[in-house]
Amino acid sequence: MKVTLILKKSVTRYDTESQATIYARLRDGRQLDLVAPTRLTINPNLWDDKAEQVKSKVVCDEAMRTRYNNEARRLKTYIERAYQNRPEETVSKGWLKEALDQYYNPQKYNLEQVSAIKPTLTALFDEFLEKHRLSEVRKKNYRVIKRALQRYELYIRATQMGKEDFTLDVDWVTADTLRDIWNFLENEYRYCAIYPEIYEAIPEARTPQPRGKNTLLDCFSRIRTFFYWCNSHKKSRNRPFDDFPLEECTYGTPYYITIEELHRIYATNLKRHPQLAVQRDIFVFQCLIGCRVGDLLKMTKSNLIGGAIEYIPRKTKEGRPLTVRVPLNAMATEILARYEACDGDKLLPFISEQKYNLAIKRIFKAAGLKRLVTVINPTTREEEKRVLYEIASSHLARRTFVGNLYRKVKDPNLVGALSGHKEGSKAFARYRTIDDEMKKELVNLLS
Repeated sequence: MKVTLILKKSVTRYDTESQATIYARLRDGRQLDLVAPTRLTINPNLWDDKAEQVKSKVVCDEAMRTRYNNEARRLKTYIERAYQNRPEETVSKGWLKEALDQYYNPQKYNLEQVSAIKPTLTALFDEFLEKHRLSEVRKKNYRVIKRALQRYELYIRATQMGKEDFTLDVDWVTADTLRDIWNFLENEYRYCAIYPEIYEAIPEARTPQPRGKNTLLDCFSRIRTFFYWCNSHKKSRNRPFDDFPLEECTYGTPYYITIEELHRIYATNLKRHPQLAVQRDIFVFQCLIGCRVGDLLKMTKSNLIGGAIEYIPRKTKEGRPLTVRVPLNAMATEILARYEACDGDKLLPFISEQKYNLAIKRIFKAAGLKRLVTVINPTTREEEKRVLYEIASSHLARRTFVGNLYRKVKDPNLVGALSGHKEGSKAFARYRTIDDEMKKELVNLLS
């Protein structure tokens, strides 16, 4: 379903006197196409057919521009809502004309005057976060996107003439709007110094950095989920992503450390850096249980049950909770015994995630892990060679766990039972690789 505002009358270029009626047009698939006149009239040279508002660059009275644009928004909103909430499925040829009559003469139909504007897109976003089942971590990620959309609104108000009151409307977002938002998010890091007032109004914990294509695809997949929610809960019938398909993210070949390199890290002498030695033990422990860092930092002594670690990954808590149980080997048991007297209920003496990642890089450098690995630059998406200790992080522990187990058993479902991946998980492929040793084993099966 789509509502547009159109003019039927053409006019010569320099005609500033003629007036034309603005018509409302309602289309729903190929079966329905209704047109009816509104009470708005305007000189055709002032009207932007594509934007369905007064031209942004034309010289005219600003109060008139605002009045027309607001009324156009109210009209479209009313027609869309009236159509969505109609009591009968069938629509007569006179339905649109009657709907406009109800809009202009509510007292005639015992209706209240149409004054309230429907919730803005960002207001609906709040409702989505409140009612949609999401973990707190995912809600936090969605709020980052919501703030970015709010900054986009401020950016449009600051940069486009005649849009000083611009607000995203869930029914007005088109594929072109999405492309414009994409362009804004891709270049947002440039706007911080140019429009500081935007970032004072809607701040972030850190200054926006250049976003790579994978990051943008992840952002837009979340925005698409929001629109799907709006569709399923009858907040809107707008489906802008039908004309804005998202491609798959591109990832490089997974890299991880070998079992030999893990033992090398564990054996590295860090007596001169006792705090680093503690974080080294925690990293090795994470490599041996394969959990995400968010789950690791929340673990307490209660997660240790019968010689194994049991936990519910945060990513599955809001859907079908999946209990992961990972038996501990001798090295993991040794590490836990070393910190058995750790203060409080914490399983190990954790620090913040950011400091933990910095410590991991120092640990790798101290262990002499300087081999080159091929990675995809997240911003440029170009292949590049990096030294292992420069890019080591907590997530490398999870890849190390999955990658080394997969080399041994080559069964994604069995490994997934230990890592918390669901059967058939697409994400699993990002943690393991088919190396030359596996290929040789497969070829030897033919001999």
